Amino acid sequence: MKLKRIAQKIMALPIAALLMMLSLFGCKMQVLDGDGMVGHSYTHISQEEAVRRMALDDGHIILDVRTREEYAEGHIPGAVCLPNEEIIADTPPVSLPDRDQVLLVYCRSGRRSKEAAQKLYDMGYTQVYEFGGILDWQGEVVSGEA
Repeated sequence: MKLKRIAQKIMALPIAALLMMLSLFGCKMQVLDGDGMVGHSYTHISQEEAVRRMALDDGHIILDVRTREEYAEGHIPGAVCLPNEEIIADTPPVSLPDRDQVLLVYCRSGRRSKEAAQKLYDMGYTQVYEFGGILDWQGEVVSGEA
């Protein structure tokens, strides 16, 4: 019986260590670079956190990376349209001159926003926050062209 308790404690140690490491690293995304090494990336946040950040007067930009047609059909108020396809590696967008500006990135479902957020992070933007897609958005949506 005593050996069984010791074995249970030994088995619990790796699980506790894993949970502790996960809590330390948060939701910062990690990606494999060309050499197979893990590198850091943009930060994924919940839509609730995005709403909280949008309420701050910090000069943030809400970046819609869908096509201009999708943007015109409906977007988050105050969002700027910069289609993912127009974000080209090693060519920072002219509309985003400050690489330390807070960027809140979304698309339709979350796939393009992840791609765009990674490209922006790789270009040297330091505060890139991706929050998924407008399909899940519970807030206001407005229509009109960019």
